[in-house]
Amino acid sequence: MQLGCEVIGADCDPLACGLALEGVKPRTLPPADHFDYAARLLHLCRTLRPTGLLSTVEAELPALIALRGPLEVLGVRTWLPELRAVQACADKARFHEVMTRCALPTPRSAGPAGIDGLPEGLLVVKPRRGQGAKGVHVCRTRQQARVLCELVPHPIVQEHVTGREFTADCLIDRSGRTSVILRWRLLVKAGLSMVSATFHSRPVTDLVKQALAAVGMSGVCCVQGFVSGDAVILTEINARIAGAFLCAEAAGAHLVEQSVNGLYGLPVDHDRLTYEAGVYLTKCFETLSLQNRGIQ
Repeated sequence: MQLGCEVIGADCDPLACGLALEGVKPRTLPPADHFDYAARLLHLCRTLRPTGLLSTVEAELPALIALRGPLEVLGVRTWLPELRAVQACADKARFHEVMTRCALPTPRSAGPAGIDGLPEGLLVVKPRRGQGAKGVHVCRTRQQARVLCELVPHPIVQEHVTGREFTADCLIDRSGRTSVILRWRLLVKAGLSMVSATFHSRPVTDLVKQALAAVGMSGVCCVQGFVSGDAVILTEINARIAGAFLCAEAAGAHLVEQSVNGLYGLPVDHDRLTYEAGVYLTKCFETLSLQNRGIQ
């Protein structure tokens, strides 16, 4: 909206706070795995005639990739990664395979049948395709991990990683050039970074770029990992903008502006994605009192 765009916000939850933002035209859609998702999305586009679509939810990317053709016919621009990149990021087991094949540092991981091959000590059990720290459990023994694998859907078991946790806000243009904005995750609640601070590190930046190239990512995304002494360990890549991206914006990186440029086929100005280190972002909760806005 600050860039002069009319914004339509769509979510499968009519109570989503984004639909209550002042100036946003709110609409509801079914979840991406719903049988009517494609038809409803295309109907919305025919009705409201948006010129561009940005996704912030990884789960809907495969459906949107399949709809690139019909959306283009309707005049809706998209900037979506290739399906193989989405699959490599959304599936933690596949992500581990890609990182290992490219000799990039990532936590040792295994399925339930391979637990004995993991080191003794703290282990993490999580869903292979989970997000937002949902269903994540830390345990102390392999036997505990085996029990948790019975409870967690489609589980993967990983060694527990310690160190300073970071997120890299990234934008990869259509030629493959990448800008990286690094920030420490100083306070994390339920998988969300509540307090962040930007920093510079050439080794971390170079490793992030290698990982993005390994999965074939493009557009706006984020990478997470840990710095432990001189070691950098990458834990995941998310094929979407990060929840605390405003820290990068506050530090001087025009991430949204340049993402919109890329969406509309304009050159990405990487000089506009440089940033200052030591800029902090703290999230807080705001209570909104709203009248019925007639969300459709």
